[in-house]
Amino acid sequence: MKYRRMPIEEESPEQLGYDKIRFNLTESSVRDRSLADLGFEVGDMLLFYGDHVGNDTFRELIAVQSGGAGGGVGRDDVLVTAGAAQALFIIATSLLEKGDHLVVIRPNYATNIETPRAIEADISYLDLVFEEGFRIDPDKLMALVSPRTKYVSITLPHNPTGVTMSEADLRSVVGRVEAAGCRLLVDETYREMTFGDPLPVAAALSECAVSVSSLSKTYGIPGIRSGWLVCRDRELMATFLAAKEQIGICGSVVDEEIAARAFAQRDTWLPEIHAFIRRQFEVVNTWMAGEELMEWVEPRGGCVCFPRIKPDVPVDLDEFYRALNDRHGAYVGPGHWFEQSRRHMRVGYAWPLPDELEGGLAAISSSVRAALGM
Repeated sequence: MKYRRMPIEEESPEQLGYDKIRFNLTESSVRDRSLADLGFEVGDMLLFYGDHVGNDTFRELIAVQSGGAGGGVGRDDVLVTAGAAQALFIIATSLLEKGDHLVVIRPNYATNIETPRAIEADISYLDLVFEEGFRIDPDKLMALVSPRTKYVSITLPHNPTGVTMSEADLRSVVGRVEAAGCRLLVDETYREMTFGDPLPVAAALSECAVSVSSLSKTYGIPGIRSGWLVCRDRELMATFLAAKEQIGICGSVVDEEIAARAFAQRDTWLPEIHAFIRRQFEVVNTWMAGEELMEWVEPRGGCVCFPRIKPDVPVDLDEFYRALNDRHGAYVGPGHWFEQSRRHMRVGYAWPLPDELEGGLAAISSSVRAALGM
C-alpha cells in the first residue's frame, strides 16, 4: 500500500480550524448535532467488545431500510463499519490487489479513488462532463469493463455534483455488471437526501452489488463513526468481516448504540431534514439564477452542488481564492479536491445556517468580481 494524504483531508475545515472560517460552505452534510440535540443519554454502558458484525438492532434497522424481506435483504447481509470510509476501504482491500483492474467514475468522493491507487490497482476512469450534465452513461461505463475488471464503482446521488441517475439506468448497470462477472460498488451515502423517491438499494437488486452508506451526511453525526455495507453474497461478506476484524476487531459499542437509536427515529427526523435541505437549496438556486458569471448542473440529491466560474470568464483563480478565503473568511471545496479545474467548487448548502449560506454565496460573487478587477 502506498498511502498519501488527500487534498480534501489536508485542507479540510477541521484541520484549518473552524474558528478561522466565517462562512463554511465546504461541508457535505447537514449541520453537526450534539447528544443533547438528539435527546439521548448514554448512561452507564458496559464498554465491552461488541459483536464483530455490529449492533444487532442497528443491523436489523438497516436491513429493513434496504428492502427488508421483500428486497431479500436481512440482518446478516449488513456489516456495520466505522463510517462509510472504512466500508470503502474494506471493499477495495478485499477485492483488489496490485495490478487488478477497476472502473470508477470521476469526480468522486476521494476515498473511492485514492484507496485503489494506494493498492496500485489499474484504474479506468469514466470522467463525467459538465456539458453532459455529469450524467453517468451506462454504455460509456460498461465500455470500460473488461474480463480483468474486479469491480465498477459509482456514487448515487453523486458527490460532489448532487446528480443522480434514473432507476432504469441503475438496473441496467446492475444487470450488465452481473453479466460481466464482476462486482458493482454503489456509494449511497446521499440516498436518503434524494429529491423525490430514492433509488432502490443496489445490494437488494443483485448479489453482485455492494451498497455503502453512513449516518454522517443525512443525520449530521459524523462524530459517531457508524456506517455500513450491504451485500447478499455470504462468501464475500465473510471476507469483508475478516478485513474489518483485522483493521479493528469491532466497532465502538457507544457509537453503535447511538447510531441505532438515531436510525430508529429516522421516520420522525427525515421530513424535517428534507424540508431544511429544500429551503437551503432554493437559496442556492435563486443565487445561481442571478449570478451571470457562474453556471451549474442543478443537483437532484444530496446537499452539495458543483458550480463553476464560466470558462470564458478570464478570472485569476489564485486571486479568487485569496479574496474568498482571506478577505471574506468563506470556504468552499475547490475543484482540485476532486481532480477538477479550480473553476469548479463544491458548495455544501445544508451545514451552514441560512444567514451563513447567504453570506457565503455573496462572498463567492464578490470574490469572482475582485479576481476580474471589477
